[in-house]
Amino acid sequence: MRRYAFVGTGSRAQMYLSALLGPYADVGRPVAFCDTNEVRMAYYDRFVRLPHFGAEQYDEVLKLADVVVVTSPDHTHAGYVGRALRHGVAAIVEKPMTIDVAGVREIREALDSGTAELTVTFNYRYSPRNSLVKELIPQIGEVTSVSFEWCLDTVHGADYFRRWHRDKSASGGLLVHKSTHHFDLVNWWLDDVPEVVFARGGLRFYGAENARRRGLGPRPEHDQMDGDPFGIDLAADDRLRELYRDAEHLDGYIRDRDVFSDGITIEDNLNVVVGYRRGASMSYSLHAHCPWEGYRVAINGTAGRIELEVVERAHVEAGGAAVRIGAATASAVLDPAAEDDGSVGPEGGPRMRGSRLLLQRHWEPARLIPVPEGAGGHGGGDAMLLRDVFRGPAEDPLCRAAGFEAGAASVLTGIAGNESLRTGRAVHLEELDLTG
Repeated sequence: MRRYAFVGTGSRAQMYLSALLGPYADVGRPVAFCDTNEVRMAYYDRFVRLPHFGAEQYDEVLKLADVVVVTSPDHTHAGYVGRALRHGVAAIVEKPMTIDVAGVREIREALDSGTAELTVTFNYRYSPRNSLVKELIPQIGEVTSVSFEWCLDTVHGADYFRRWHRDKSASGGLLVHKSTHHFDLVNWWLDDVPEVVFARGGLRFYGAENARRRGLGPRPEHDQMDGDPFGIDLAADDRLRELYRDAEHLDGYIRDRDVFSDGITIEDNLNVVVGYRRGASMSYSLHAHCPWEGYRVAINGTAGRIELEVVERAHVEAGGAAVRIGAATASAVLDPAAEDDGSVGPEGGPRMRGSRLLLQRHWEPARLIPVPEGAGGHGGGDAMLLRDVFRGPAEDPLCRAAGFEAGAASVLTGIAGNESLRTGRAVHLEELDLTG
């Protein structure tokens, strides 16, 4: 029975805690909560009562645990993970592994100094549709290029611009916080390593200056206006209210800032070209204010092409802004990949929730490949990820379990992209000084 401590008790921690209290109770038990905010830790007492520790007491937490589950804000990952590994405590960390070169260096040095293990949780690898793409790639020969477009809608995409993610020093921007998922998928699909990155992008939709330019008029600093499709009503969801609104007085963290306010330092439109070591290239784009949510991928090879289109939410209603992250009834879930909100699109309409996967080899007609969908978040991928996290990776020809190397390769792609945005030039990953 391994002892698990939870570092960061925001909404993401619940998936791991519920797993330990449910299907994986035979292999581990939770022993401590650690957070900067007592109210957020108290929320989880309803599931299991554990000792509470402030962030300044983290070394005491490490004395109690065999494993730490790190679901704190991105810029804190390296510190928590590095200290755990140096104490001989294994770490499970949410993507991104860290947000900057110093963090990558700190984690690598901590791993080299001991024997504790690191797991980076890339749940998109486990999504059945993405696993199926990995299986199909040998049928199209040597991969020459990838086209990858990610659309975040005006519920989920907007959410990054009201919470701590809006501050690039805390999240690394969407190229690190969000695109790490996508960069890792391509690295894993191709079994290759990024070599050079060129990026263009900016804050072109959200933020105060864009609001003024489009004549949106006065807006509240936070909380929603009646009928505002870009607001969020924390009171409409018990979990959001208890984790964030009721906790504001302790640390001043405001979960529901207006997406058209000042202080946003991340981009909402991004275009990236990535060159890989073995010669393939990728054109990648992310847009955070789309009318639908999902992604399109095309992989070209010397023997054919794979096309995947995934619609995670077909449209967003124009009404009020009540949303949910749990099971409370409201208009829409924040992240439709993590939980189905029932949005399937108008009956018979051109855009419907679901996946469409095509394989077409040279001189053959295209074939529609059936995509299995499991229950739960990410098409059943979350459940498979949790199995590997808590029971250890089973024999897996797809090698979906990820550690430091995968975590570093994906985040360094985003870091190089941010440097390219800053300098206006292509950035070779070898330029990023990992030697200290």
